[in-house]
Amino acid sequence: MEIRKADAPQARAKLSVKAGGFSIGAFAASNRGKLEEFYEVEKEVLGEGSFGSVQKCRYKDTGQWRAVKTINKKRVKNVERFTEEMAIMKLLDHPNIVRLHETFDDERNVYLVLELCSGGELFDRIVADGKFSEQVAAYCVQQMLRAVNYLHSNCIMHCDLKPENWLLAETEAIQNTHLKMVDFGLSKRFTPGEFATTKAGAPYYVAPEVLAGHYNELCDVWSIGVIMYILLSGSPPFTGNDTMAVLESVKRSDLSFDKKEWKLISKEAKDMLKVLLTRDPSQRASAEAALKDEWMTKQIDTTPADMTHASQVVVQNLKSFAVMNKLKKAALNIIATQLTDDAIRELKELFIAMDDNNDGTLSISELKDGLVKAGVAVPPDLYAMMDRIDTDGSGVIDYTEFMAATLDKRQFVAEEACWRAFKTFDQDGSGHIDKEELMKLLGGDNQVSDVMQIKYTKQEVDAIMKEVDLNGDGKIDFDEFLTMMRRMPADDKKKSGPSIGIGVKRPRTR
Repeated sequence: MEIRKADAPQARAKLSVKAGGFSIGAFAASNRGKLEEFYEVEKEVLGEGSFGSVQKCRYKDTGQWRAVKTINKKRVKNVERFTEEMAIMKLLDHPNIVRLHETFDDERNVYLVLELCSGGELFDRIVADGKFSEQVAAYCVQQMLRAVNYLHSNCIMHCDLKPENWLLAETEAIQNTHLKMVDFGLSKRFTPGEFATTKAGAPYYVAPEVLAGHYNELCDVWSIGVIMYILLSGSPPFTGNDTMAVLESVKRSDLSFDKKEWKLISKEAKDMLKVLLTRDPSQRASAEAALKDEWMTKQIDTTPADMTHASQVVVQNLKSFAVMNKLKKAALNIIATQLTDDAIRELKELFIAMDDNNDGTLSISELKDGLVKAGVAVPPDLYAMMDRIDTDGSGVIDYTEFMAATLDKRQFVAEEACWRAFKTFDQDGSGHIDKEELMKLLGGDNQVSDVMQIKYTKQEVDAIMKEVDLNGDGKIDFDEFLTMMRRMPADDKKKSGPSIGIGVKRPRTR
């Protein structure tokens, strides 16, 4: 299949919230307390960079493992750019992008609590393995392009893609794990058709147009091309004896496959690299087009697995989710963000299979087509269901929205999972959720992020309190919250299996 020239992505303005909706980004809270009050931080440093270090940490209340990135405030020279990085990270919701859970700060540092990726950097795996087979390389490149396509669909470019900025979620063989994009320090929003001028990026991976100071989001596609070249051959395409020589080689962009390593590499792989590493960005493939390249489809089995049973269960769960109250929907979104990739592997595969254009979201047509392909009857009220599942009102179903709406009941009625969600709402640690806390997170007057506003009305919050506050004391304690989570819609007559834990200890009581 021939790769198309890049088209300007259509801005969907999906990273905003309509009245009556909420986004999971608002729950990436900026905490007023101290990091050590909530987390036990291990001494071992997982990684270190120019701004600070990354360590493993354990959430005291649930025992859940995460990573904390410590950033020295004195090293942050551009406060505006750093603030933009935080805003962007809170907005992102994709299976191949690391999730920001919450932030802390003190006089010296800012602390970012992130999803833990135990497999380390892709860079270290490349150093250890030397080079990858075409199939394994394609598996990696596919995940990278999906994440990049999601960013570009939302008018964000990363501008610093390199193997060090891709983490492995698990320690398994690379073809069995998940890649996660990290480090948005140089990322920026863009307007389709306009160009950026600030020079940035790592010498081996930077696109020639970035060096010229006139570039758009396709600079990310170039960087993926460089990584692909390294995965297949074990060395970069553009080299030199020093940094200046490397940059001059990038500017010339003389792509060569003359080394002996390339003799056994397929023509299709070389053809894809030629399009990804085309010097003229107007002739370069978009991320969406590259995902449909002949090499990608040959190397990766695109034959859909039998998803009939999973799709039937999903439809039932979607129906149940659609009629839940908004606090329960919000809680399920929180629970979904805290599950491991392994815990939701089948749902994740179903989401990816339905996401036909690889933009990281599901439109109504993609959801409908996915059910039809799986041989599942499409509910007659699918449009109405989607409107109630689309909790941020973006017009599409985001990754976490899909996970939240399709989770197995046994995953979200587990006491440990409910405790995690409860603690997110109980921000002052009082042991209960009052109306002020609900208004702060669901009512639109929160300061979590200037760009993410939760827009529930006071009347809606009052209705939630009336429904969930069983003893009428004006507060929701954990027992009342747990009762709400375990109460099924009236049309759900099936008995669930036993509750299952999700890798954490039983919650402590305060």
